[in-house]
Amino acid sequence: QSDLVESGGGLVQPGGSLRLSCAASEFTLDGYVIGWFRQAPGKEREGVGCINRQGDWIEYVDSVKGRFTISRDNAKNTVYLRMDSLKPEDTADYYCAAYRPSSLSSRCVISDHRYDWWGQGTQVTVSS
Repeated sequence: QSDLVESGGGLVQPGGSLRLSCAASEFTLDGYVIGWFRQAPGKEREGVGCINRQGDWIEYVDSVKGRFTISRDNAKNTVYLRMDSLKPEDTADYYCAAYRPSSLSSRCVISDHRYDWWGQGTQVTVSS
């Protein structure tokens, strides 16, 4: 069903913070680019950001830049999405996804069609 597992979602007040985790169930995550995506009710899925295999290239979409931080801890085989200054419009199901980069690639792309493996999502609700 899913090769990736997200955790950490829940209900948080506006202005609050939340940290999501993404872990691989059967493989080491350090061989893959990891992307974060979200889908709000009635909306199309949109990218949030991505992190390359090495963890030294990270991209974010403008709507979350400065508020969200992606990082990875290879010792724990986990990729994180820390969300600060959360807004009600951040409410969505959040997904992590992975693809194996080519040997020539040292960056990452946020485009969802590039990703081959997806988690089942974790729900984030920002509300008073």
